[in-house]
Amino acid sequence: MVSIENVNKIFNEGTPQAFEALKSINLEVAKGETMILSGVSGSGKSTLLSLIAALDKPSSGKIVVEGELISKLPDLHASAYRAKSIGFIFQHFNLLESLSVEENVIAPLINSGLDIVTIKQMAAKSMQRAAISHKASQQVKELSGGEKQRCAIARALVHEPELIICDEPTANLDRENSLKFIEILQSLHQRGKTIIVATHDPLFETLPFVSKVVRMEDGNIVGADSISAPN
Repeated sequence: MVSIENVNKIFNEGTPQAFEALKSINLEVAKGETMILSGVSGSGKSTLLSLIAALDKPSSGKIVVEGELISKLPDLHASAYRAKSIGFIFQHFNLLESLSVEENVIAPLINSGLDIVTIKQMAAKSMQRAAISHKASQQVKELSGGEKQRCAIARALVHEPELIICDEPTANLDRENSLKFIEILQSLHQRGKTIIVATHDPLFETLPFVSKVVRMEDGNIVGADSISAPN
């Protein structure tokens, strides 16, 4: 599903402020696998996710997702790739606070060319899966943290992506809402989705559906534990 080969990322390259965020990263993620990227803040987890999602480009090396070389995609093609293939769940939700839950979930489909009836049906289905249907007409600014996370999940899933990327998804949640998020993640795994989660939350490392925990430190992969996860 995802193949990462000799990837390096240097910010402010060629300046006195140059910072090597990723160093010779090699990683494979199989289709249907749930993988955890573990490490403290600043270890390179979020940077790696942004490269897989084509939100940024590596300084060198290549990233292939479902047979497509995405590491050098022009911005327009990178946007189309994300719209088709990626569901990204951000730490800070990245929702439009003044819009309703339904409007936020619909937003990724606005330029899809689909008719409004189909779009609303897709949004309803996604909100149901994320257990946020009962808040469809409520403005996001009125939601709790857990409700905002479920809205963000519904938005990420509305176009039925095969690859789900989560960046510190429980950092702003209490334990109860973290466990609810994990339940949704497990249901996605059971549907055959490929899932990559960057986190330093220890809750994720003992989940029965996680197949691999990759440990990062100072831009390096320093260890990988394969786990026999059930289907």
